This record gives sequence, C-alpha cells and structure tokens, in this order.
Amino acid sequence: MRSADVLIVGAGIVGAACAREFARRGLSVAVIEPHVPGGGASAAAMGHLLVPDAEGAAPDSAEQAEHTLARRSMELWHAWLQESRDNAALAEHQRCGSLWLAADNEEMELAARKADWLRAHGLQASLIDAPALARAEPMLRPGLRGALHVPGDGRVYPPKVVASWLEASRAALIRAEVTAIDEAGAVRLADGRRLWAAMVVLAAGLSSQRWLPSGVLLPKKGQLAITQRYPGLVQHQLIELAYLKNAHLSDVDSVSFNLQPRPEGQLLIGSSRQPGRDDRVLDHTLMGRMLQHACHYLPALASLQVLRCWTGLRPATADGCPLIGAHPERRGVWLATGHEGLGITTAPASAELLADLSLGGMPCLDARPYAPARFFN
Repeated sequence: MRSADVLIVGAGIVGAACAREFARRGLSVAVIEPHVPGGGASAAAMGHLLVPDAEGAAPDSAEQAEHTLARRSMELWHAWLQESRDNAALAEHQRCGSLWLAADNEEMELAARKADWLRAHGLQASLIDAPALARAEPMLRPGLRGALHVPGDGRVYPPKVVASWLEASRAALIRAEVTAIDEAGAVRLADGRRLWAAMVVLAAGLSSQRWLPSGVLLPKKGQLAITQRYPGLVQHQLIELAYLKNAHLSDVDSVSFNLQPRPEGQLLIGSSRQPGRDDRVLDHTLMGRMLQHACHYLPALASLQVLRCWTGLRPATADGCPLIGAHPERRGVWLATGHEGLGITTAPASAELLADLSLGGMPCLDARPYAPARFFN
C-alpha cells in the first residue's frame, strides 16, 4: 500500500518547505529523517534571509540563477511571515537589514555598482558614506569607506521554522535512515521497512550524494560563534564585501566577517569555509582566525564573552547552483538539495519550483539552471 503521496527524505529547511508546499496542493506527505528535524545544516546556519545581487554576472551564470531563486523565495517568505503575527514571532524574524562593508576605495566602487544593480532590478539599496556608517554602527572600526545598505534583508531561526512547516503539512515523521531507493521508487529503511509513494523527494543535503554521480555534492564546513547577551550593541547584519568572493572559493580555507544581531542581544559571529571537509570537529586555529578577523572590523568584540561555538556542513554543488528537478535515472525520484549557504533563503521557492515540475504545472521560474540532468552524461 502507498505510504503517502510524497515521501521526502530529509527534514531540514528544504525538506520541510517541500512538505508544506505539497500539502498545500492537497497531497499527503511523509518525511523520513534519522535525526532531530531541522537539526543538521539548518540548525547550524545563521538564518540569513537575503537576495544576492548578480552584478557583473552573465545571464546564464550561477550567480544569476541564485539571485532569481532567492528573489522569488523572499516574496514567499514575506507572504508567510505576514499570514499572521504568530509566524513572525515563532520564526524569531528580524528585518534588521544588511550593511555590506567597504574597507577601501575599490570596495566602495564595488558597493556603488551593486547598489545601482539592485535598484535597477527593483530592489531597495543605497550607498552610505563613512560618516553615515559610523552613525549607523558606531562600534565599527574607524577607516571604513562606507557600505551598501540593503534594508529588506533579515534573519529567522531555522529549527523553529522547520517545526512549524512540518506541523502545517501534517506530515507523518518517520525516524529512520534510508538505505536504498528501488527502481520502482520504493524506499528501503535501515530497520527493514519498505515504503512506497507516487514520488520520492531527496532533500537530505550531503546525504543525497549516494544517489548522484561522484562529486556532484561537496561539503563546505563552516564554524560559528555566539556571544552572551549585549542588547543594542549592533543594529544591522554586518558583512564585509570580500565575503562574496570567499564564498565561491573551492580549494582553500577562508574566513570572512559576518555578524548578525539576535533578538535577545546576542551576536552571532561568522564565518569560515573549509571546502571538502566533512567532519564536525571544531578547528580551533581557524576559529581563532575568524574571531580575530571579526575583531578587526568590530574591535569591541574582543571584550565580549563567547557563549558557544559550533560547526556545520554546507551542501554545495560543483557548479554553485542547487539541484531542483527530476532525477534523470530514477523514475519518480526528485531532487531538492545542494543549496550551500543560501538554503534558508531559497527553501520556499525551491519547494514551489519542485512542486510545479513534479505535478506538471507551469514552473514559477525557468527551471533549466537547476536541472539535475546537467551532471549526468
């Protein structure tokens, strides 16, 4: 007998978004997850809600596809957050806005180009000079040239969103590990059970790699630290402009300044990237580099107390675009994975696009950049 209309493997933010979207369209859903729902990459994430620009990128580039997916997703996030005050409170949503910091004249020119690009594409953005930046965030070090201000950016707490979306979907939660997917689309579990549905969705992050050609999904280990409560110290999400360049490095460890204020006054400090590392051991040397770099931008951090540090694994694809669409070699199997550091932002649009494609509807976006077939010969 059919276990559900849709079996979703993975209960992170993308899997939960898929469960909610299919349930909204009248399908029954079961979610298979061996661990705590929302407890993997989603729990380790900063929870950004932002739309990256594609200034200078080719129309068919990964950056343009990332922008398109994030922009549609932000529309869906805003719609959900505005459905009721309870949603925003539950998600711990803050529309804090982002300040992309320019350390020198060259970065200030880049900030100006990005501001022009965002405004030309209908998004709010402005350039602020050094005195205005000092007034907006007086704890930043002197000498910065200015910043790109994007007021629509925000943040949420992903584990609570995951729990809410799974509850809304009325999904059956199956606490088990998937060991195989049969040719007929049946899912076999480690405990011996065999489940079947009209379709199977792989939204298990890096664990989805076992059903893909070698090297499609790559781990990018990251580390974060969070301070004790210091209300009012920082108002905006602060990100150095070099973060964008470091985020796309694939062969070297890197650190960038990325700091986010939390509702209760804690400061979440990032970020680091270690391509190819799939362990969860805290790298004290790299953590030290990351915190030292953060203190370079915000010297007052040096006197604050860190409450906790942790690691997470970003599931990245080899070309920088997530996998959203049909598995080319497994009938009835669909993919929604490989979102790297933008999975929180892009989860709703990824689920919408996948539901459109799998149910034969008109896709909300051009699906070609995300098609898994690009990795299959």
